[in-house]
Amino acid sequence: MTQWVLLRGLARDSRHWGDFPATLRAALPGAQLHLVDLPGNGRFCGVPSPISVEAMAHDCRYQLSRRGLKAPFNVIGLSLGGMVAVAWAQAHPAEVAGCVLVNTSLRPFSTFKQRLRPANYRSLLKMAFGLMSDAQCEATVMRLTSRLVAADAARSERQLAEWLRWRREWPVSSLNAARQLIAAARFQAPPAPPVPEVLVLASAQDALVDSRCSRQLAEAWGCGIALHPEAGHDLPLDDGHWLAEQVAQWAVPRLSESESDFAVFQEPLRRRTA
Repeated sequence: MTQWVLLRGLARDSRHWGDFPATLRAALPGAQLHLVDLPGNGRFCGVPSPISVEAMAHDCRYQLSRRGLKAPFNVIGLSLGGMVAVAWAQAHPAEVAGCVLVNTSLRPFSTFKQRLRPANYRSLLKMAFGLMSDAQCEATVMRLTSRLVAADAARSERQLAEWLRWRREWPVSSLNAARQLIAAARFQAPPAPPVPEVLVLASAQDALVDSRCSRQLAEAWGCGIALHPEAGHDLPLDDGHWLAEQVAQWAVPRLSESESDFAVFQEPLRRRTA
């Protein structure tokens, strides 16, 4: 039995994985999936977001320990979630069997303009300062993060209605979104991969983060990479089946080796927001 932790990105929560968890379960029979919300997002929208990625990683560990779960875990992190996965693996490598980093961007391997495309600055600032309605914000997110779903009018309309409902149910404050951006900007990745098993996945048509961020990371760390030719930043939304297939092809050869290698958390954990 393998354990998988799924971490979303900036101002999004576990609901935004959509159908991907079910698709991943089908690709990895017997795997246990644990969806975790970063502090400040989802069910924790009332909790202050930490201003460090390391504190976000600690909070994820805290949530899992509260559930009575045991390490090691395979961690799939999208965007900011990928940074959290790296921070976790760096601080506690015995707890992380492997990392799948999806459309993430890490200092020092890419420039600021690659990590956040300049063409989007104006839209992001308008959202940050509350100059858009909820519906306009979600439509902007769709435009920036999707290529395939955004091109399907009927599907994008249904998805936007669902996102809008979620946004109003668990609203992420502008302050928490800003704190998450600060944490992402401050985070510095190690020069070498924090654990041996790392897979980098990226979207060639990512309008938010330049795919060179992923390519440069994979080159620096010497790890495997696969590039989706058509999807946008939200790869699980645009093509969750492709994403699950890539994860399964990478993971299945290792499953028998990791199943018997469980460990408990080394210390009692408490929520930390520093």
